[in-house]
Amino acid sequence: MRYRRFGRTNLRMPVLSAGFMRCMHGWQDLPLADIPRAGQANLEAVVHRALALGITHLETARDYGTSERQLGRLLPELPRDSFLIQTKVQPVADPAVFTAHVLDSLARLNLQRVDLLAIHGINDHRTLWYACRPQGCLAAARRLQAEGWIGHIGFSGHGDTEVILAAVRHEGDSGFDYLNIHWYYIFQRHWSAIAEADARDMGVFIISPTDKGGMLQAPPPLLVELSRPLSPMQFNGLFCLASSEVDTMSIGAATPADFDAHLAMLTHLDRAAEISEPIDRRWRQVMQATTGHERPDALWDLLPAWETTPGYINLPFTIWLDNLARGWGMQEYAWSRYRGMGQDIPWVPGNTAAELDRFDLTRVFRNSSLDPHEIIEYVRQAHGRLVGGW
Repeated sequence: MRYRRFGRTNLRMPVLSAGFMRCMHGWQDLPLADIPRAGQANLEAVVHRALALGITHLETARDYGTSERQLGRLLPELPRDSFLIQTKVQPVADPAVFTAHVLDSLARLNLQRVDLLAIHGINDHRTLWYACRPQGCLAAARRLQAEGWIGHIGFSGHGDTEVILAAVRHEGDSGFDYLNIHWYYIFQRHWSAIAEADARDMGVFIISPTDKGGMLQAPPPLLVELSRPLSPMQFNGLFCLASSEVDTMSIGAATPADFDAHLAMLTHLDRAAEISEPIDRRWRQVMQATTGHERPDALWDLLPAWETTPGYINLPFTIWLDNLARGWGMQEYAWSRYRGMGQDIPWVPGNTAAELDRFDLTRVFRNSSLDPHEIIEYVRQAHGRLVGGW
């Protein structure tokens, strides 16, 4: 296993971290007595396999169903210096409630202290305020830290880059020590937040690179062919870890065997550029031939933000998803993300183009070099593909 310094925490962090969402019993929190023996045995096998491989960072969250309780059955039996444990708790309006939730998570984990606590989901300005306002949730977390319950405090962000950047730059209550962030080959929008975090000596943890990074656990045949001699999942992992600003990335293992492909990827890390560049070139060439752009997000910065678009239609996101589906065969991923829009889900913000014809969108293109009529027609066609299939 490779290790990197996790920013100002100075923790020795494995470049692969073990996430405990996919191997938990279920999303509904249950008493331990109601969790089937086989499900508990599988989670414990994942823990033991991770530690045997040197994957010493175990990551969970209060909102991950039975995950904390299941870990809490095993962790007290392990040498405390054999693992780092991170849990995550959502910010709320009342810091006293947040504090109670953190202490309850510790009770579920059956631990007196967690090495890392992330304020989970600083996704918009409301949750940013809950976390960072004077005497907010970050201040509450610092009090728990002073009492010995917490080692280091970070945050996770699933929303717009500007919100994540605001949290990274926050200096009240000593700011944040690290961040958990979505960034991978198909989605590189948050690079400025990673660069800013690195400049501030914050730890950087890439979350859900396989699933949110394109459902690469079950990749389309086109990408399998384009990624040889790696798998698409390995190519994406190599892309993430090739950046020195990145300290670790999450492996959401459902079974102990799910670590194997990622371990094999690490054998190429010293030759990342040599191996990745031809694969990157092939991916770009196919995208160019199909969509007219090398990258699926080529038009993103030229399009109006969804917050300023009539009907809150997310034009950049819609075109990005359509390009992923057309250029790289990622239809299942695109469909699943598009179906989630309009439901106040941070990582699929804004609305679909279902109501496109109800609004005059031409006015939001007044300062754009793009032809509004061409874009509107393109989005209309993209919507048809994203809801009706190819």
